[in-house]
Amino acid sequence: MIAGTFRAASPRAFFGFVAGCALASVAGAVAAVTPAERGEAAVAAVDPFIGTGGEGHTFPGAVVPFGMVQLSPDTQLKTRKEGYGWAAGYRYDDRTIFGFSHTHFSGTGHSDLGDFLVMPTTGDVRLEPGDAAVPGSGYHSRFDHATEQAQPGYYAVTLDDYGVRAELTASARVGWHRYAFPEGKPAHVTLDLRPSMYDYPGKVSWARLRVRADGTITGMRETRGWAPGRQLYFALRFSQPLAGHALHNTEKDVPYKGFAPPAANAPELRAQIEGRQLVGVFDFASKGAPLVAKLAISPVDEDGAIANLDREAPGWDFDAVRTAARAQWAQALGVFEVAAPDATRKAFFTALYHTMMGPSLFMDADGRYRGPDNAVHAADGFTNYSTFSLWDTYRALHPLLTLIQPPQRTNDFVRSLLAARRHSAYGILPVWAFHGLETWCMIGYHAVPVIADAYMKGIRDYPLDEALAAMVASATYAPYGGLESYMKLGYVAIDREGEAASKTLEYAFDDWTIAQVARDMGKRDVARRFDERAGNWRHAFDAKTGFMRARKSDGRFREPFDPTASGYGTDYTEGNAWQYSWYVPHDVHGLIKALGGDGKLVAKLDAVFDAKVDPKLFEHMEDITGLIGWYAHGNEPSHHVAYLYDYAGQPWRTQERLKQIVDSQYHARPDGLAGNDDLGQMSAWYAFTTLGFYPVAPASNEYAIGRPFVERATLHLPNGKTFTVRASPLDDAHPYVGSVTLNGKPLATSALRHEDIVAGGELAFTMQAQPNKAWATSRDARPGRRIGL
Repeated sequence: MIAGTFRAASPRAFFGFVAGCALASVAGAVAAVTPAERGEAAVAAVDPFIGTGGEGHTFPGAVVPFGMVQLSPDTQLKTRKEGYGWAAGYRYDDRTIFGFSHTHFSGTGHSDLGDFLVMPTTGDVRLEPGDAAVPGSGYHSRFDHATEQAQPGYYAVTLDDYGVRAELTASARVGWHRYAFPEGKPAHVTLDLRPSMYDYPGKVSWARLRVRADGTITGMRETRGWAPGRQLYFALRFSQPLAGHALHNTEKDVPYKGFAPPAANAPELRAQIEGRQLVGVFDFASKGAPLVAKLAISPVDEDGAIANLDREAPGWDFDAVRTAARAQWAQALGVFEVAAPDATRKAFFTALYHTMMGPSLFMDADGRYRGPDNAVHAADGFTNYSTFSLWDTYRALHPLLTLIQPPQRTNDFVRSLLAARRHSAYGILPVWAFHGLETWCMIGYHAVPVIADAYMKGIRDYPLDEALAAMVASATYAPYGGLESYMKLGYVAIDREGEAASKTLEYAFDDWTIAQVARDMGKRDVARRFDERAGNWRHAFDAKTGFMRARKSDGRFREPFDPTASGYGTDYTEGNAWQYSWYVPHDVHGLIKALGGDGKLVAKLDAVFDAKVDPKLFEHMEDITGLIGWYAHGNEPSHHVAYLYDYAGQPWRTQERLKQIVDSQYHARPDGLAGNDDLGQMSAWYAFTTLGFYPVAPASNEYAIGRPFVERATLHLPNGKTFTVRASPLDDAHPYVGSVTLNGKPLATSALRHEDIVAGGELAFTMQAQPNKAWATSRDARPGRRIGL
């Protein structure tokens, strides 16, 4: 996700035109384009390498929108202690590839997955991956970025040590490989069930590897990583017959070579092996024709993986699958037409691409999936998803998806969350779940605002009473995260629970979203109860210091107090007082009053952005990156802060800060992300901000207006209508909003309603050189006023 520096030169319009088409100026007429042309132009603008360097933690490999398979190269096999930088398996600075595994996270600050690593080799067989610093020490290979190619749904690279051209593509449940081997050398494919992105090599609890009579290879592994007890199954087929194979358990060093006698209880098998450290090597004749491999995964069993393979990948046409994957991305990305400089278009569409990596499908083709109880269930009329990074994604990612994806996608997300709660031993919604299992990572009960935001926007194809009951159950489960003291005292007590200030603040926001839904459903008692709880943020506010702080059970603030202290052992989660004291998105005007008025809020915001901060202060906190003063754009608690000037009647200050953030935190290169993309949240922030508005308080149906960073963007809404944002003139010489119109009528407020967007129309900004200090300054013209905040 990147953004170029804006320039005064005449920009080019890219409204759906494929490469080579004539370009029209933004001011001129733009020829009508088909959805296919629009989609192709969007796909062509994406650069999957953005975020693969620095701390972006994205991967460049092949995936379809929200797909279960994320097939990508792994450039290091690291232990948990070393693995933070390789959370996605790939870092752009590396020059060695160890293989291509089938599951990856996009942009997380925690590592796991990396299932079923496949590596094509020639010559002598090596069972160990080896040391990247020592060529030839294992089956890894050197590579050069000059031979890499990455597009939505496709990745290719040349493995220099073997002369193998490797290509990858994917469907929802199947990863496709095509390998062009040099002629005249023994050709092998190594399938390693040992590596992962977490605690390699000690992560695997148990694994199984089988060669079936028809040449299909199947197996599974259970891992004890971030989500202990995770099970995943696979089925693998090759387009050429096996010339030979060898199955090894390297833990015992007992090789199983050749066609072993079939097991007594499985006469269809050529060979099988079980253990914790399994690797298989499969030999092929070098005939010159590329070898195609297709590997399906299943959360249920090997038969499910075979069925997924049969249904999704019946043939061997790699190019047809690649074309289909590209078409899916064209449809998903083609919801937008964007006129902007090249770097900004690349930034925007790459950000949009990254917002559709998760949540990811987690269900076999027959509707079966594995739940948090590690049991198999059957979906009843919905598509099951997992990989919910909710502490990150409830803020902007899920609100963005309600605009750019068909409502059924969000309905399925909600149904998946509700199903997970039904299968949970705790009776609450997921906190941070992947592959069906709970990790208990981060804080809050942020499945609640995801459901509330969907409900308030009219996306309601799920059991409504069950949804509200699930929200309330999650907010009242006393053993979780200090909720017992929160419900008793009105705050999380720091002498009973760590990071108590952050938890009090985030619980209060989640409670407010419950009240929103309950009020709309006519559940007045529930609404009153959670409206009252939504005010609990006041118990964390210290009027003496002006910061949010943690209290002890006796009501006193914890001493001593250091507003610069961050992380574990402090009052805060992944932040400090300077970063977390703004977290009252549902009651910003209440916060302004508590601080002493508009001027006090603005002065304290300026103190955040203008502070001189030594980055070494956060060396112990990997996630606090992208610093502008105390503002940390690389981590989520800061994401709404620049928009708060709007609430104090100074929208021009929001405009200034947004330009400062976009220009300094996003760059047109692999390390162009200031911090972890966190399953698309960083990218969703950029997408919204580029359009000129942002959902400060999800479930409010309101967006705070900032300033656009594109000349024109047209959103083709799921309901068939279009919503267009225009800005003129847009360059470095005109950074401020002079006036705004909505459907041709002056818009006097710095707030935009969700209903205004989905009704279709046009939001037009007139930009100017100097700030307009008269627009949207009155109290009634500020965000939050129209929703009673």
